[in-house]
Amino acid sequence: MKRILIGLMGLMGLMALMGLTGCEKEGFAVDDGGVKLEFSSDTLSFDTVFTTIGTATRMVTVRNHTKDNLKLSTVTLAGGSASRFRMNVDGDTSLVARDIEIEAGDSIFIFVQANINPSDVTTPFLVEDAIVFSNGQRLVLTAWGRNAVYHRLLPSDSTWFAIIDCENWDHTRPHVFIDPAAVLDGHTLTLRDGDELYFGDGTMLIIDSNAHLRAQGTAETPVLFTSLRHDGWYDFLPGQWQTLWLYNYSIGNLIDHAVIENAVGGIRCYPGAQLMVTNTVVRNMSDCGIVGQGASITGRNLLVYDCLAGFTALMGGSYDFRGCTFANYWSYTARKIENVVLSNNMNVVVDNQIVTVGGNLLKADFRDCIIWGTYRKEVLLSELEGYEMNYNFDLHSIVKGGTWSEDPLFTDPYEDDYTLQENSPAQGIGYQFEN
Repeated sequence: MKRILIGLMGLMGLMALMGLTGCEKEGFAVDDGGVKLEFSSDTLSFDTVFTTIGTATRMVTVRNHTKDNLKLSTVTLAGGSASRFRMNVDGDTSLVARDIEIEAGDSIFIFVQANINPSDVTTPFLVEDAIVFSNGQRLVLTAWGRNAVYHRLLPSDSTWFAIIDCENWDHTRPHVFIDPAAVLDGHTLTLRDGDELYFGDGTMLIIDSNAHLRAQGTAETPVLFTSLRHDGWYDFLPGQWQTLWLYNYSIGNLIDHAVIENAVGGIRCYPGAQLMVTNTVVRNMSDCGIVGQGASITGRNLLVYDCLAGFTALMGGSYDFRGCTFANYWSYTARKIENVVLSNNMNVVVDNQIVTVGGNLLKADFRDCIIWGTYRKEVLLSELEGYEMNYNFDLHSIVKGGTWSEDPLFTDPYEDDYTLQENSPAQGIGYQFEN
C-alpha cells in the first residue's frame, strides 16, 4: 500500500567458525566473460536532478547465482572521470573498482549518485551512462537533469532569509530554495502557470507585511509549491519543508490553480493577512493544511487532504469557504485532532508561562463543503468567553458529526482518489475536479 513507508532492516551476521575449524577461505575465479550476474534492476533511473545538487543515493544488488566464487577484475563507469554519476562498489569508491569478490550464491551492493553540471538549457535533459563489468555486462544509468534558479543566503547577507528579486523572476526555469526566502515590504511576487518552486529541508516562503503574492496558474499547468526531493516515497512524504507564510497585514494575496504539497504546513496566515485561494490542492502536510491566525481567508473549490488537520482557525479571524473538500485519512502517525478546528483563542508563551489570548471569530462560513475523515466527528469548536464565536455550516455541507453526516463515498481515499462514486450523496458539492 502506498502509505507504507519502508524501513531499514537489520542484517544478521553469519559466523564462519573459521578460527574453530581451521578451514581456509576457498579461492575466487577471475571472471572476465561467460558468467552472467543477476541485477536487481536492469536500469538505475533518477528522476529530476537539479544541476549542482547531488541526488539521493540509489542502490542496485548484483548477485552471483553460480556455485563458484567469482572475482570481477574491474567495475567502472563507461563515462570515466567525465561521468556525471559516482558509485560505491561494495565499499570501494574508486573510479575503477578492482578485484571485486562475490561468493557463490552471494551478492554485493552498488550505490550510485548523480550530480549534473549546469547548462543553458531550460527544459529537462537526459543524462546517461552505464556501469561496466569486466564480464561484459552493463547496467544502464539515466537521470533527467534540470537547470534552476537557486535561492540561498550569501555570506554578506545580514538576514536569516534570502531576499527574492520579484522584478526579475525567471519563469523559464524551476526555482529551488536552499534557504528560507522572503518577499519584502512593498514588493509583489507574481507567479504564473507552469512556475515550479522546490523547497529544501527547513525552508519556507515568507510574504512580508505589505508585500503580496499573486500566484495564478491554470488547470493544465498549476503553480507548484513542492519539496526538493521526489525520489521514491519522498514524492508524497509530509514535512520536507516548512510553509507558505503570509506575515502580519500582508494583503491582496491570491493563489489560484496551485498545488501545495509535502510541507509541515501548507499556508499560514498571521493576524491581518488576507488571502483568496481558489481551485487549489493542498496535500501531504505533517501539521495543518491551512492555518488562519486572526486572518482573513476566502476559499473556493479547494481540496485539502492527507494533512494532520485540514483547516485551523486560531485567535479568531474571518473565513469563507465554498465548494471545498477537507478530507482526512491521515495514517503516518496517530492523529489527535479533528480535521477542522475553529477557535477564538490560542495559547502563547509569555515570560515562560502559557497564557491564553483571544480574538473575535467574526465569521467561519462553510457552504457546499465536505468535511470528512476517520474521526467520529471532524469539527472541533474552542470558545473563550468574552470574544465572538461566529460559525456556520450550511445544510448543503456534509460534515462528519454534523447535521448532515453521510459518507460522501470517495472513490479510493487511501490511494488519493477523491473523486466521488456514482451513488455519492455529495454530487455537486465539495471540490469539483476540472477536466
